Amino acid sequence: MASANLSKTPSSAGNRKKFNFSFWIKGRDFVSDYIFFSASGSTESSILFDASSRLEYYEYNGSSKTTQVTTNRLFRDSAAWYHIVISVDTTQSTSSNRVKIYVNGTQETDLANATYGAQDFDSLFNNTTAQYIGSNASGGNFEGYMTHIHFNDGYTYDSSSFGETDTTSGIWKPKLSPSVTYGSNGYFLKFDNSGAMGTDSSGNSNTYAVGGTITQSPDTPSNNFATLNAANPGGGATSLSNGNLSYTRTDYSHNARSTLGFTKGKWYWEQKISDISVRIGLITSGFSNNLDTDSTDAYYGTYANGGVYLMNSASGTSWQTTNNDTSRSITTYTSAIGASAGDILMGAVDADAGKFWIGVNGTWMNSGDPAAGSNNQITFTNSTPDELQVYAGFGTSNSRTVNFNFGSGFFGTTAVTSANADANGFGAFEYAVPSGYYAICTKNIKEFG
Repeated sequence: MASANLSKTPSSAGNRKKFNFSFWIKGRDFVSDYIFFSASGSTESSILFDASSRLEYYEYNGSSKTTQVTTNRLFRDSAAWYHIVISVDTTQSTSSNRVKIYVNGTQETDLANATYGAQDFDSLFNNTTAQYIGSNASGGNFEGYMTHIHFNDGYTYDSSSFGETDTTSGIWKPKLSPSVTYGSNGYFLKFDNSGAMGTDSSGNSNTYAVGGTITQSPDTPSNNFATLNAANPGGGATSLSNGNLSYTRTDYSHNARSTLGFTKGKWYWEQKISDISVRIGLITSGFSNNLDTDSTDAYYGTYANGGVYLMNSASGTSWQTTNNDTSRSITTYTSAIGASAGDILMGAVDADAGKFWIGVNGTWMNSGDPAAGSNNQITFTNSTPDELQVYAGFGTSNSRTVNFNFGSGFFGTTAVTSANADANGFGAFEYAVPSGYYAICTKNIKEFG
């Protein structure tokens, strides 16, 4: 929701003593991000991730936090979806029962702060003040993904009402149609209407207004797509945005890698470039340096911890490939497809055969054909096998951005013009996915990776 939010001011107050939030969330770094917020003057009610990446619920009376419940748990996994339930019932005589926090099906009892406020206090949540989702009133926008937001007015539930363990994978997953009561001000935001992302599906018509641009994504708790890894961005002056799919850097030779990897199978992705000095390739999950491409052990093929990359020359017409630590020019395609700022690069890798192809704007370099397995640009050995991750970087020191599409259907905030899915029906790509190749997402990795 970068630089965007949802907002609504209820026409009448609901139950301010007893209510319930349930939501699924996948973030950039979970640092100082507001999730729910309501304020009147200097009085506030908030659910947020604090500066230490802890989840916090608080009530502020203008001078102090009268209620403050903060987890010791740190939220730092940018690759994962979290299910969070916050259940508030200030009528409870036992103070610790007034605010309960659940994460992925389990109540949080290890708390950094545990101040529960007076019995029967009224929250600003569910009052006739503006209610914000994804920011506070003046900013603090959450950077990432949210889905299946439930608000229950006058009712409390634990996490089992909204989620369950998948019997096959053992992963906690959403109940798509939970049996819960919403109350008059309650709502259920599924984000399934791309033209009206604040639509309420509870039956109450408590639709939220959209501020800024909120894009719909196929990335869900049931099928998690690759993004760029905020916990391991490669060092240097780097910044991830747009759901960790846009990578901007302002200094030399630092790179980004994907959150999801694979040891086998055939995989496809796209990336849109703002500058011709760009690198596209693979790196192993075990490579733990700052991904500086000047490091001699950074290339996959010679070293077990390395990567492979392809980069274009300063002119954008001469491409170089490498798969060892010393050459950097094993093959030079001087008459290859030229790349310019704004072009879309395509990557296809067959991890079983050790073959890697690069394309530009729908055409594969050197008459390559990933579907046929011919004319690949890089051949590598993956005999261990090591887990391979997608990576990208830049070769000069000016500020520049690369926008990835692992199947989200967007380059930054720009939607693809033609949504091409893989053979499993997953992803929305600008160009056709080669036959036999798949989007990098958990359902495909489970089947093929």
